[in-house]
Amino acid sequence: MADPTTPSTSVTCSALSFQWPDGTTVFDGLSLSIPRGRTGLVGGNGTGKSTLLRLLAGRLHPSHGSVTVGGDLAYLPQNITLDTTLRVDQALGIAERRTALRAIEAGDVGEQNFETIGDDWDVEERALATLGTLGLGDVELDRTVGQMSGGETVLLRLAALLLERPDVLLLDEPTNNLDLFARRRLYEAVDSWRSGVLLVVSHDHDLLERVDRIAELRSGSVSWYGGGWSAYDEALATQQEAAGRMLKAAEADVRRQKRELEETQIKIARRQRHSKKMDAQRRAPRIVAGERKRSAQESADKLRGLQEDRLNEARERREEVADAIHNDAEIRVDLPHTAVPAGRTVLTLHDLRLQHGKLHQGDLHVHGPERIALVGRNGAGKTTLLRTLTGELPPLSGEAKTFVPLRFLPQRLDVLDDELSVAANVARMAPGVTDNHIRAQLARFLFKGARAEQPAGTLSGGERFRAALAATMLAAPAPQLLMLDEPTNNLDMAAVRQLTSALDSYQGALIIAGHDLSFLESAGITRWLLLAEELRETTAEEVRDLLASEAG
Repeated sequence: MADPTTPSTSVTCSALSFQWPDGTTVFDGLSLSIPRGRTGLVGGNGTGKSTLLRLLAGRLHPSHGSVTVGGDLAYLPQNITLDTTLRVDQALGIAERRTALRAIEAGDVGEQNFETIGDDWDVEERALATLGTLGLGDVELDRTVGQMSGGETVLLRLAALLLERPDVLLLDEPTNNLDLFARRRLYEAVDSWRSGVLLVVSHDHDLLERVDRIAELRSGSVSWYGGGWSAYDEALATQQEAAGRMLKAAEADVRRQKRELEETQIKIARRQRHSKKMDAQRRAPRIVAGERKRSAQESADKLRGLQEDRLNEARERREEVADAIHNDAEIRVDLPHTAVPAGRTVLTLHDLRLQHGKLHQGDLHVHGPERIALVGRNGAGKTTLLRTLTGELPPLSGEAKTFVPLRFLPQRLDVLDDELSVAANVARMAPGVTDNHIRAQLARFLFKGARAEQPAGTLSGGERFRAALAATMLAAPAPQLLMLDEPTNNLDMAAVRQLTSALDSYQGALIIAGHDLSFLESAGITRWLLLAEELRETTAEEVRDLLASEAG
């Protein structure tokens, strides 16, 4: 597909190459032009999306080539840490201008105050308006960052960038850890982007639906697709269907060339036997027989070489076509021991009050293989509730009881020992299970053969998630209650599909704390719980309505 470069392009990479200190090559001669408007950058885990953004932002320097940015650039990295002692106005970068304004209002007309303010006399109004558009209208400028939730600090950092009025804005997985309401505010900010370049790395379908074009990073190069996620998904499906047909044709050609080479070799062998027999019958002089033999050998070598060249060309065509196939293997694992009878009590909560969060009185009964989505605002206490159910955190009051084997996969994926192999990590959580059984199951989690021996500390983000998921789901005793905390954070589209296919095989009760509505709906949720001051039954439709009313 053609590169949509226009004369107003503001970001350009020319022959860009980058290697990590260990010699791993990420880019080798990448040339790329990003036009004005909203661009979504997608690709598999480990393809270099975040690395590219860091190169564009100047946080990394290329081995070769150059990056050219027209205008002022602002960058929101994937993992944000803010000093919790900062005031909000300091985090927004407007504290000095506010101080100068206060001094002038108090009668101090020193030149330094006017130089500090410049032309930005309405900086407070702009700051409050920007915070309001991101759903932080009740956040006071003198408040400290430590009083805000993790999701609110992401929006605060975005507000600081928007206040800079950048010509180029780079966002790396901005919806991670944002609640449903905060995501809606972020969507609105993307919708309202009207000037300059906005480049966003994300796996959030709803966010990607709002961009003007999709750039897919794969194997060190970029392919362009017009429109948002739906248009990209449709175009990709068409391409994959065509590539599949081409691959079948290429494989058929390889088989045909193999047959023809075998037939050629049989013909040559027959011809050589026949010539040897005729020379013996004619008792031709040795010099004449030798000349005939050399001539026949040269002719046979030429014919064999021609046929081998055709076979190699067919194989190369097959490899080229195979490279265009997105081979997103699915996880299909057999977990019969996770099954829970419909009438079995799985867990109960009674008058539960959490150490952190807003829940003051929680009551809940879970029976059988229910699939529960736990949703709520940032800071409501979703993670705290899950950790209370595991027994890691005691409640302030009330009680939480589980009646079946339980496993919990936290956001940090800290269930893995980085020093151990993938197989050893699973064995550690499944004592008594044979090595052969573990390896057979790991193969279905796409860790086959030697890959099961890879140390956990060397895995990519997507591989690490699969390994943690395997260790959790294959544990012994088999978990009949599985709890996942924001499982799709930092996962690419293929990894999300793999997670969905793994959960399809799980037969026990499931609780997922998350903000990704598309994923939650694909996971077969049977019950929706909204966590606030109490646990309230809700529906996916009601959650969407709440988002719509929040946007209004």
